[in-house]
This record gives sequence, structure tokens and C-alpha cells, in this order.
Amino acid sequence: MDKIEFITNGTVTSPQGFSAGAVSADIRHKGDNRLDLAILSSQEMCTVAGLFTENKIKSPSVVLCMKRTQEGTAKALVASSGCANASTGEHGFADALEMSMLAAKVIGAKPDEVLIANTGVIGVNLPMPAIRTAMKKLVLKVDGGHDFERAIMTTDTVPKEIAVTVKSGVHSFIIGGIAKGSGMIHPNLATMLVFLTTDADVTPAYLKKSLHDAAAVSFNMISVDGDTSPSDTMLFMSNGLAKNETVTAKSSLAGIFQQALNYVCIYLAKEIARDGEGATKLIEVNVKGAANLKEARLAARTIVGSNLLKAAIYGNDPNWGRVTAALGRSGAQVEESKLDVYMGQILVLKQGTPVPFDKAKAVNALKRKEVPITVILNLGAAEATAWGCDLTEQYVVINSEYTT
Repeated sequence: MDKIEFITNGTVTSPQGFSAGAVSADIRHKGDNRLDLAILSSQEMCTVAGLFTENKIKSPSVVLCMKRTQEGTAKALVASSGCANASTGEHGFADALEMSMLAAKVIGAKPDEVLIANTGVIGVNLPMPAIRTAMKKLVLKVDGGHDFERAIMTTDTVPKEIAVTVKSGVHSFIIGGIAKGSGMIHPNLATMLVFLTTDADVTPAYLKKSLHDAAAVSFNMISVDGDTSPSDTMLFMSNGLAKNETVTAKSSLAGIFQQALNYVCIYLAKEIARDGEGATKLIEVNVKGAANLKEARLAARTIVGSNLLKAAIYGNDPNWGRVTAALGRSGAQVEESKLDVYMGQILVLKQGTPVPFDKAKAVNALKRKEVPITVILNLGAAEATAWGCDLTEQYVVINSEYTT
């Protein structure tokens, strides 16, 4: 019997053989001793897979990490927050290389066995003198995943971490994950870092496929503000210490492995959307009855990404025209005469015709911390879900003061 069990206080170091540590390098130059430099390491070499920003401008650290993940193996990851090391030219490439070399010395690995990720302000060089000094103080611990998570947060207000135990027959393994992201969030990875680990033994091909499939239903289905960055990085490391039957696309463990990975990724993605900059509510858009999966996802992402809808939800305004307007421009196939729309649990449009509803009840429904919106196209059997948040004055405040 297959089981997926939530691990209390689980994190990226919950799987066997992983440890992490974090220190303050004062990368933000605020003197607040905030953790901002971290290493995640495995005692055994890992199979790795990665997904990266689709922004045409990519940070030197992303370019380096993309190259190293193509090799298919790595032993560690070094990450920092406060500086994206993006749009920094050749200087940025040199800093990324040195940062991975410094981390390699800490754990006794080769530099090309270390992956790298940075997040923060664009167009600013990494403060390498401070990083050199801080790296010498870094100590890795089995429960260090919590500190690692805190070290990658920028405008995030809460940590985002999870781990689950997966049991299937005689086999058992753990998948852990952490994420950061709050602003510049939009489908195609958004402005975020996501790091996943497992002690399961997984082939390189299936690790890559499972990561791609999990991202498609999670991180590529969230939107906060429509922006994406040069730094987005999603990495998955597998060290095989659980000694399970090797997971391949055709193995008996493939289904439960993907199911567990999807669970972890959807949990983290929703936490990112919930923690959107200035947000007060999580919006969940469910599109059903689409002609195909591609169109279902396209419709859901467009609706949840509508700034007009986000503003309406913030104001508890059941203006369902925001939903249909976004749907109509999404590119998905729509027949207005077949369209049903629900705001919260309240039916507002039936087969393209407005339905009288109690506005006071609708307003109260939108005051909840989680607001579901359901769109039924009645054109097929495909469905998809996307997550986002409301748009508030505080979003403007945060992004008007980001570097000042």
C-alpha cells in the first residue's frame, strides 16, 4: 500500500545524508546579522536535475548552474540572498566561480561539484571580501535546512519548507524541499529559488522528467505580479541512500514518487502565492471542462494573473466580469453560451447568462483568507488549477523602496 506522510518540521535536510548551514555575510549591507549565505551538501554524490528562468537575461550564476546540471551530478549547493549577481558581466561570472570554489573548500568537494544560486537586487556585484570571510565560519548540521531556508529569503515574510516520507511496499524514502519567493512571481518559474532533495535512488532521466512534470502543476501555475527575473532556479538532488529499488519511468515506484513530488511542489508553490508581497489572501482559480490540458492551464494562469481581478479580491468586490475578461483574452477556447463561473461557492454566471446572487454573501465570501474561483468551460474534460494573491497598496510600498 502506498503512503505519503507529512514530516513535522520537515525540511530540505530531512532525507538521509543531507546537511546544511548558514551564516551572515551582510550581503545587504544593513548590519542586521541576517542569515544570507548558505550551503546544502550531501555525504554522497547526487544525481541532479534543474529548471531555470526563461528570461532572456540570465545571471552568471544561473548560466554556471545550468552548465553544471547538464553533467547530471553534484555534491552540494551554495546560495545567497540580497544580491542576484545578475547583469554584472564578466565580473559576475568570476564571482560565481569563486563562490562555488569557496563552498567546495568548506565541504571538501571539487568546485564543479557545487551548484550555485543567488537572489536579490539586480545589477549589483557580490561582496566577495565579506563572502570569503563568512564562508570560513559556515558549519553544516543535519537540521541545518531551517537555517538554509532563512538564508535565501528576501521579501518573504515566512519560511517555506516541507518534507514527506513515502512508503510503498518494502520501500521507503523521503522528499524534502524549501522555496523562496514573494515578488516578481509569474508562470515559467517566476522569481524564486526552489531546492528539493531525496534519499531515493532515481535515474537521471526520471529525476529530470519528474521535476519537469511537478513544476508544470505547481510553480508554473502561480502568479503574484506578472514579472519574472534573471535568477530563477529550481534544483533536485537525489543521493540514493534510502537503498530503494531504482526509480525509473517504468518502475513500480514511479507513480508514487511523482505523486509525492507533486505534493511537495504544490505545497511550496501555494506558500509562495500566499506570501506574495503585500498579500492578504490566497486566490485559487480552478478551470474545468476545457478542450485540453494546455488550454485549461492557459486559462487558469491568465485569470489568476489579472491585476484587475487581484485588486477586486483585495476590495472584496464580487466583480465577476474581471474573471470573464481575463478568460476571454487568455487564448483558450471559450464559448460564452456554455460558460459557468463561481466566485467563492456562489454561482454568478450560468451558460453565459448572469445569475442573480446575494451581494452581501458574496462580499463575505471574498473576505476569507483563501478565495476559490471556479470557471467551467463545458468544452471537454481537461482541468487545471492556478494560485495567486490579491494586489494591495503594500505591494507598491515594498517595490518602491526595494533598493532604498
